[in-house]
Amino acid sequence: MNQKLRSFFKNKSILITGGTGSFGKSFIKHLLKNFQLKRIVIFSRDEQKQFFMSKSPEFSNSKFKNLRYFLGDIRDYERLNFAMRDIDLVVHAAALKHVSIAEYNPMEFISTNINGSNNVIRACINNRVDKVISLSTDKAVNPINLYGATKLAADKLFISANNIVGKANLSFSVVRYGNVFGSRGSVIEIFKKIRDQNKKTYPITDKRMTRFFITLDQAITFVIKNFIRMKGGEIFVPKLPSIKIKDLVPAFDTSAKIKEIGISPGEKIHEIMFTKDDNVVEFNDFYLLKPQIEILKKNHKYLENDLKEKGKSLRQKFDYSSGTNEDFIKSTNIKKNFVDL
Repeated sequence: MNQKLRSFFKNKSILITGGTGSFGKSFIKHLLKNFQLKRIVIFSRDEQKQFFMSKSPEFSNSKFKNLRYFLGDIRDYERLNFAMRDIDLVVHAAALKHVSIAEYNPMEFISTNINGSNNVIRACINNRVDKVISLSTDKAVNPINLYGATKLAADKLFISANNIVGKANLSFSVVRYGNVFGSRGSVIEIFKKIRDQNKKTYPITDKRMTRFFITLDQAITFVIKNFIRMKGGEIFVPKLPSIKIKDLVPAFDTSAKIKEIGISPGEKIHEIMFTKDDNVVEFNDFYLLKPQIEILKKNHKYLENDLKEKGKSLRQKFDYSSGTNEDFIKSTNIKKNFVDL
């Protein structure tokens, strides 16, 4: 398995949009450690993050000669198109993500998450990139907030892009997963600050609230494997545990109190990864959602992939919800599962 992955990535050039974010930095660190890539292009709009990242020992382009820092915004097609020259693989991780901020700044989210994603697609096609993976979110399923709606639209754009590539051997797929444990702005980060300040009251929007959780390492490994699995047009969903948000509090402080503060604008009690209306193939540790449209360029068979994994179509349809998930991490096991608390 590892040899197959190493062989796949060897001497390829990869570009990561939003490469200075939590996922991007961890993803790039993993690539540098495990693969011999020809070029790794970090595309992002924040010059300060790029500056400090390039000066850190982990990401110094004087140490790693294959690292390139490319300042740009996915809203700018010309800049993206220039950055994509001679690129083989793309991970699209750039997005505006805060649910409550989206409700008050809708056009900004539309400009980045929808129009910017369309620019990524156009630049990939124009430069004949081989494979493209876009990172999605559970909030894209049955969205009740604007952020989720923009990510749903982006998912649809990447799936339908497989039908406008012409004769090019180019594939677009989507990876959808839950909340990344400990990522910037997450509830874990908020709770850590409360603990570090020795406060005894932890704010919870609603005691019923549940979420899917995935670690950064799990997300990275999943994305990397899906470059080999992908055929184009599918959405990959890992099998994940759920957590009751209120159960996180004792993991930080067993004597802490919980204060319910009410749900933020656009927030859900439970998250859903897919619904009973999706056409789902189940594999050992992930689900694959078949495209709802016909992919014209190839006769895709999604029941088996190039990692020799075999799946089966779900006969009993269900909503894959964090509230009804069979796999819950209990409060007593949270520290055992997530040692970086």
